[in-house]
Amino acid sequence: MLEIDWQGARQVRQRFPEALSIFILPPDPQALRERLDGRGQDSAEVIESRMREAVSEMSHYDEFDYLVINDDFDVALGELASIVDAQRLRMSSQQTREAERIQALLSA
Repeated sequence: MLEIDWQGARQVRQRFPEALSIFILPPDPQALRERLDGRGQDSAEVIESRMREAVSEMSHYDEFDYLVINDDFDVALGELASIVDAQRLRMSSQQTREAERIQALLSA
């Protein structure tokens, strides 16, 4: 699992086309600003710069396989878990992981 920006995700997809990508968005600009401010690490100028950068970053959301809106942490976490579970249960994944079991069932 990698936590990377859209450019890094693009590079990963070029090298590993089967990689799953998930873009996480804040619910709205105000929530993002509050989260950045709430960290207490950055000056107002740095926060303004990060807000501008965030808009540029967020404009690439549609290059990803999934989109999660992080409005409620528990809900967003559940959605992430659902995406991972769904990917794990894809036919191609299951056929590889459960090859012996499937073969045993089909040859019974």
